[in-house]
Amino acid sequence: MTKIVIAGSRGRMGEALLRVAPQIPEIKVVGEIGRGDNLEKVISQCDVVIDFSFHRATFGFAELCAKNGKALVIGTSGHTDEERNKISSLQSEIPIVWSSNYSTGVNTLFWLSRTVAETLGASFDIEILEMHHRHKKDAPSGTAKTFFEILSAARKELLKESEIVAKYGRNGISGERDQAEIGIHSMRGGDVVCDHTVIFAAPGERVELMHSATNRETFARGALRAATWVAKQKPGLYDMLHVLGLSSMDSQAEDERSASGALHPLVTR
Repeated sequence: MTKIVIAGSRGRMGEALLRVAPQIPEIKVVGEIGRGDNLEKVISQCDVVIDFSFHRATFGFAELCAKNGKALVIGTSGHTDEERNKISSLQSEIPIVWSSNYSTGVNTLFWLSRTVAETLGASFDIEILEMHHRHKKDAPSGTAKTFFEILSAARKELLKESEIVAKYGRNGISGERDQAEIGIHSMRGGDVVCDHTVIFAAPGERVELMHSATNRETFARGALRAATWVAKQKPGLYDMLHVLGLSSMDSQAEDERSASGALHPLVTR
């Protein structure tokens, strides 16, 4: 039995976690933390803290986990570089799963997108398109950033010396597309939960990889799966590919991220 505390329990993802957790026999929720609640009062009762609160709160929760020897699953996004560095510095003390997306489908697509990029080669242009609900505060999504990091690593190997550039939308006379360019485009509207498409386009043909989530429970199930997994791990920084057993299939990409200091769920995501 893995005992968890949910931070951000009154948010959309927190509510999804509370709905799904009773369906999993191996999980027991022993605490819920919302705005104004004190994690210190309940942290001794749990094995893992799952954080889906707000990026500014994550480091405080991570510090408490390190102080009490508790594992951590991070689902918040929008962290600054300083926040990411401070949080990741605790990986030597506790096991942390940090992913931009906890869907098993999306994480499989992370691995697949790199394979497709390497197979198709540098002649295919790459564009990343994401859409979320109107209330999402950060753009591009953490998942879109992860796709860029993965595809950028693959493209660097293909183009050798070229500096890979992210193009966040285009406006006016932007000039011809460069081979080392990867487009990232964000759309917001309605109640869209999470849509991501990676487009590989060459003269005469186009390949599209797409994932669409229709409810948040798919992410909740992935985060709870990560919680049961990380509770048994040694201190370190992990991602959903580790949880799913796909990390050995993407070791080269992980080396790229380690060298650059990147954090995300291929990684982390």
